[in-house]
Amino acid sequence: MTREDVPVIAVVAAGGALGALARYALTVAIPPTPGQLPAATAIANVTGCFLIGILMVVVTEVWTGHRLLRPFLGVGVLGGYTTLSTYAVEVRELLAGGHTPLAVTYLAGSVLAALAAVLAGLWIARAVVGARVGKGI
Repeated sequence: MTREDVPVIAVVAAGGALGALARYALTVAIPPTPGQLPAATAIANVTGCFLIGILMVVVTEVWTGHRLLRPFLGVGVLGGYTTLSTYAVEVRELLAGGHTPLAVTYLAGSVLAALAAVLAGLWIARAVVGARVGKGI
C-alpha cells in the first residue's frame, strides 16, 4: 500500500459504512419473513444497480469530478448498499426451508432485475444528459 492508496481506502470505507447503514434501514423497514421473497435485499440490489448505472454515466461521460468521488459513491456507498452475500444466504435459506420454486425465482430474477436496472440507469442518464448537453447545459 502506498501513500496515495490511503485516501481511496478511507473514502471506500466511509462510503461503505453509509451504504450498509442505508441497507440496514431498509431491512428494518421491510423485515424478512421466512419462506417469502426477501424484499429488502431485492430492493437494495435492484435500486443500487439502477443508481450505479446512472453514476457511471455521470462520472465517465459527463464530468470527471474529484478522483475520490467514484470510489466513494460506486465502490463505497453503492457497494455497501447492495449485497451479494445476503442474497446468497437468503437463497440458501429458501432452499433449506423447502421453498425451491421461490428460491430459483429469486436467484434468477434478482440477477435479471439487477442487470435490467443497470441498463435502465444507463439509458435514462444518457437520455437526460443528452437532452441537457444538447441544450448547452
